[in-house]
Amino acid sequence: MTGRPAPAVLPPSLRPRLALIAVLAALVVVALGVLYAGHSEPGAVDRWIIRPTADTLRPPWRHVALALDFLGEPVGAATLVLAAVTGCLLLRRPRAAVLVVAGVAVTVGTATLLKHLVGRTIHGDNLSYPSGHTAFATALALMAALLATRRLGLGRTAGTSLVLASALVAGAAMGWAQVGLGAHYPTDVLGGWCTALAVIPATAWLVDRTADRLGDRSAGRTADAGRRERR
Repeated sequence: MTGRPAPAVLPPSLRPRLALIAVLAALVVVALGVLYAGHSEPGAVDRWIIRPTADTLRPPWRHVALALDFLGEPVGAATLVLAAVTGCLLLRRPRAAVLVVAGVAVTVGTATLLKHLVGRTIHGDNLSYPSGHTAFATALALMAALLATRRLGLGRTAGTSLVLASALVAGAAMGWAQVGLGAHYPTDVLGGWCTALAVIPATAWLVDRTADRLGDRSAGRTADAGRRERR
């Protein structure tokens, strides 16, 4: 034990910008949810981009999309989370491991709750807004980027760029798969992407705050025990 506090999972230099991004993303999620509440057809934006059908993609791209889709399914997602947690522990970043578990749980839980609240459907009664697969992939990429930013010692601009670029790539890849397979409307994908952008910074801040408080209490108890031993 070195007595040094564990590094924050949300770098202080990134907090103001990511907080602003989280607020804007939350507003987009709410706005789209209100706009498409109870709908069962693609909106004007969805039609402008593409009309989702089961035949949008043909092999070999369909196989790629199915592989990406699997990563958002329970077995694939659990494998990715386990690998991410293991990597964090091997790097001696237990706080980051906690963030991965908490971040995925809160993101997926929020997306699921929103689906039932909004009630938008696709292909019958399948709830579609926001895309949980896209939210999950974006959340995982965001958390990996936050860890990389800390380890590489990136500054505010470079760190923010890495975080946003990672989120964009992961969200775009999974979103492409979901729309191409006809599982979601494009605006569902945007909602899922913004859900992760809103949830992960807040979750990371809460993990840091909770860990710091627990560390302070532990340090206080250790100091008290040391004073009693010296008496």
